Amino acid sequence: MIKDKVVIITGASSGIGEATAKEIAAKGAKVVLGARREDRLRQIAEDISAAGGEAIYQVLDVTKPEDNAAIVARAKDRFGRVDAIFLNAGVMPVSNVSALKTAEWKQMVDVNINGVLNGVAAVMPEFLAQKSGHILAVSSVAGLKAYPGTAIYGGTKWFVRDFMEVLRMEAAMEGTNIRTATLYPAAINTELLETITDKQAADGMQGLYQTFGIAPDRIAKVVSFALDLPEDVTVNEFTVGPANQPW
Repeated sequence: MIKDKVVIITGASSGIGEATAKEIAAKGAKVVLGARREDRLRQIAEDISAAGGEAIYQVLDVTKPEDNAAIVARAKDRFGRVDAIFLNAGVMPVSNVSALKTAEWKQMVDVNINGVLNGVAAVMPEFLAQKSGHILAVSSVAGLKAYPGTAIYGGTKWFVRDFMEVLRMEAAMEGTNIRTATLYPAAINTELLETITDKQAADGMQGLYQTFGIAPDRIAKVVSFALDLPEDVTVNEFTVGPANQPW
């Protein structure tokens, strides 16, 4: 059950990460917030504490292995263990390949792929030692279906899909009792849109999100559900979007 679980959340300074932290803290989880914006992390931790929950934070750049190791150490120092990690940090500066925004391609690979790998590498020794743990990661509907303008972004999310499925298989084969859950959100109203610098792509995405966008707390409830499942029950994939979504 979710009460008293120690959960690390990356990308916790806004959007899905912030909503999830508040949702699960209200149900008794001990949350460890990680992101680059310390002022936002501090405020969210204070909000959670004021509401009767328990939260700490650590400045985290998911592209740096040492930052990922540090947040795991912070969780252990304060709470004695880590029960789950929610790999939520991501960027989405989408554009057509012909726009050749190569710096943004690299950024998406660094955050969306290496950020997941670094988080898993940091927490895996703990989970192996205690023979339990839950790894949750955010893919996307773009990790299930190809869309124009999302070649690189979608590629990073297809990677997350494959990586998490293989991780699940290997955990079952090795008997480590490590569980996985992969989320495939559709249009979620977060700050991701602000990372789009290509005007054509930004205009198209704005229209899509205005029509179909849903609140981050919808995803937070799915994460809470996954964390709250008994350990002998596993649901590995969650696709979340509006009932009238076009994908």
